[in-house]
Amino acid sequence: MAANTDTALKEAMTTIEGTIGVALVDYTSGMALGVLGGGKDLDLTVAAAGNTDVVRAKARAMEMLGLKDEIEDILITLGSQYHLIRLLRGRGKNGLFLYLALDKGRANLAMARHQLRSIEAQLEI
Repeated sequence: MAANTDTALKEAMTTIEGTIGVALVDYTSGMALGVLGGGKDLDLTVAAAGNTDVVRAKARAMEMLGLKDEIEDILITLGSQYHLIRLLRGRGKNGLFLYLALDKGRANLAMARHQLRSIEAQLEI
């Protein structure tokens, strides 16, 4: 079953254990196309713009290194949270990433990555 942006964000928020917030981001512009969750301690619009810089920096580093590969995801580990950036592939999805903030104490990182891949596969932009 195909999912639109709102459905995909709701699925991530409700099915991935420990999710604090999720966003779909266009990294060519830095704009969040959809956000769910977050709050006063995590402004997902600001996180979307900031993580755009992370994706661009990693892409530049790979280019300078001559790596002919694609970024699947980027993990940032904080003291109490995981921040997972999953670059999307496929028709209409290039230039987009899913950003997921997780509570480190409640999340299973391997399971979250697996579920995010599944959500990406169902997402239709």
